[in-house]
Amino acid sequence: MTLPLTATRPAPGPDAPSAPDRRRERSARLHALDGIRLLAALMVAAHHYAGTDRANRPGNPIWGRPVSHVMPTVFHMAAYGWIGVEIFFVISGFVVCMSCWGRTPGQFFVSRVMRLYPAYWFAVLFTTAVLAALPGVWERLGPREVLLNLTMLQSGSGVRDVDGVYWTLWSELRFYLLFLAVVWTGLTYRKVVLFCCVWGASAVLAPAAGLPLLDLIAAPESAWYFIAGLALYLMHRFGQDPLLWGILGMAWLMAQKELGDRIDEVEHVSGWRGAVLVFTVFLMVMVAVASGRTDGLRWRWLATAGSLTYPLYLMHYAAGTALISRLRDGMDARLLTGLVTACFLVLSWAVHRFVERPLAGVVKRGLEGAFARTRA
Repeated sequence: MTLPLTATRPAPGPDAPSAPDRRRERSARLHALDGIRLLAALMVAAHHYAGTDRANRPGNPIWGRPVSHVMPTVFHMAAYGWIGVEIFFVISGFVVCMSCWGRTPGQFFVSRVMRLYPAYWFAVLFTTAVLAALPGVWERLGPREVLLNLTMLQSGSGVRDVDGVYWTLWSELRFYLLFLAVVWTGLTYRKVVLFCCVWGASAVLAPAAGLPLLDLIAAPESAWYFIAGLALYLMHRFGQDPLLWGILGMAWLMAQKELGDRIDEVEHVSGWRGAVLVFTVFLMVMVAVASGRTDGLRWRWLATAGSLTYPLYLMHYAAGTALISRLRDGMDARLLTGLVTACFLVLSWAVHRFVERPLAGVVKRGLEGAFARTRA
């Protein structure tokens, strides 16, 4: 609480781990989070294929009849898979705070662009091509809408997403923009805590204020998940204390309301108690990660699994359900769901290997050169 405001990487206290220990903890933590991220992505995919309200309606274009009649056990489990999105938001708060600690705003900007855009550009074009080849499930957008989707700013422009899952990217972008203000001043424990408190208060006040601009900036529907991730990272870096536990507890209390609101307004197929239970278990796992209890988890394959998460999330929904609608009559529904998921995992690896990695290098060199010229 008494760390200097100007410090970007505070010196460890007497009980803090040494620099090599912190590097080992960070590496172990990343391996653990890679596994959690992949699990969350698979939860979301299972939900979209076999657990949504849309797929459970009579005569729906995905299965032709309620999916709860096709595979009832899978449906009741997949009905809670949407919580994977909330898990993504918490992990994003943790990872973004960790990855930009000690970085300049320019470095933060470059890292976010090279992380988000290459796979996203491919996903937009891939999904558009699949929906053109397999019509009947989703409406295909026009060329102008598809081109605007390539900016990732279509939600702010009132244009529909090529794939419905892209709505989460609008929440991510607003979080990055807000957190950039803290990065600009140099991250410290005190500043991140203050940011959590101010953002949380704004998220609470925004719906009552009735001001569209405040609601847009505060993003009350997702703010508390990101705040939980920030608090967990501070626990990981500086150790636990009552203030951080208070922020995390407040985030949990506000999250249970948001979970209920989403069930009432969007999902309809899952229960509030089950959703809160799943989310609470996940937060307990994240506390274990933050406190170093997963440091021994260093399976190398988890890093590869984590790299599949983002491409899988971007590509699986619209294209996958369109594919299911064409193959549903010739194959067992559970086998078909598993096979489609496996195919998208393989495609996600290919996108990471042959699209993300090469383009990320090009984007990084281009932006760093542009920033260097700006400074000169």
